Amino acid sequence: MIKKTLVIGASTNPERYAYKAIKALRKAKHDVVAIGNKSGNIDDVLFETEQIKFDNIDTVTLYINANIQADYEDYIMDLKPKRVIFNPGTENVGFAEKLTKNGIQAEEACTLVLLSIDQY
Repeated sequence: MIKKTLVIGASTNPERYAYKAIKALRKAKHDVVAIGNKSGNIDDVLFETEQIKFDNIDTVTLYINANIQADYEDYIMDLKPKRVIFNPGTENVGFAEKLTKNGIQAEEACTLVLLSIDQY
């Protein structure tokens, strides 16, 4: 099943996990949109710095730390995704609880691992 995914923390640096996740998501044929601290692109995925109101987001996968997440909490809640993945290093208990209270699944996981074991 194809899941439209928003990657927050996108980077054009191939060493960054957000970069690797975008590549892996596209390889798995998922629709991907992204936001980074600088605009750029990875293959066919263009990303900007603005919090764009994307439609039909299934999953938001985070590659930003808890301090930066504060600027995105309302934005993410307004998108009404089915789930938010907190990748290693992005764990945020307070935000996870807020998501859960609003009917959004909060998952501490690694997008790359979920894709590799076909559990995405």
